[in-house]
Amino acid sequence: MKFKRLRWLALLLPLACTREYVEDLRGVCFERDVLPIFQSNCTQSGCHNSQDREAGYDLTSYDNIVSKGIEPFDYKGSEIYQVLVQPFGEEAMPKSPYSRLTDEQITTIALWIDEGAKNTTCPDSTNCNTSNPTFSASVKPILETYCNGCHAGSSPLGGVNYNTYNGVKSTVTNGKLLGSIEHQPGFSPMPQNANKLSACNISIIKAWIDAGAPNN
Repeated sequence: MKFKRLRWLALLLPLACTREYVEDLRGVCFERDVLPIFQSNCTQSGCHNSQDREAGYDLTSYDNIVSKGIEPFDYKGSEIYQVLVQPFGEEAMPKSPYSRLTDEQITTIALWIDEGAKNTTCPDSTNCNTSNPTFSASVKPILETYCNGCHAGSSPLGGVNYNTYNGVKSTVTNGKLLGSIEHQPGFSPMPQNANKLSACNISIIKAWIDAGAPNN
């Protein structure tokens, strides 16, 4: 998500035991910016996917996300926002051992709700640059957005941890990274409970792998 100028403020509110986020710019796109956050961080097995529907929540698609816990134009009154900013307790989400959302991710969701929680679709730029991709600037941000909700933290799914280069490199070596994101036969399609990565994102990862998957 690119803004010409991004300013967000996080304040601890002792009386409410929560956090408050303020954003002074508009332009959040649901499909590009918001849906991947929910799909990557909230739809693991036993959680808020279309099969388990923990606590009645299915966070795999727009229609299901806005059907419960979202109050358009009122992020502070939205239950989903409230559990994301709870610092501790039974209601705090995501639950351990999964990592909590980052401040930027929570800000993105709050801004989307504040704008009306609309089902906006923003196509990726037609300029897909696959020249000289690096791990730190090209590949890691994609994995952080679409994969780290499951494959990070203290108990990563399947023992695959994408928090580190070595964790990513191991799945490059055995072919699982490319096989899973391309939905090749014999591999579990990834991201789980989510849309397939865009053709551009897959091309960037493939170009990096073809270059030897360097730690750059």
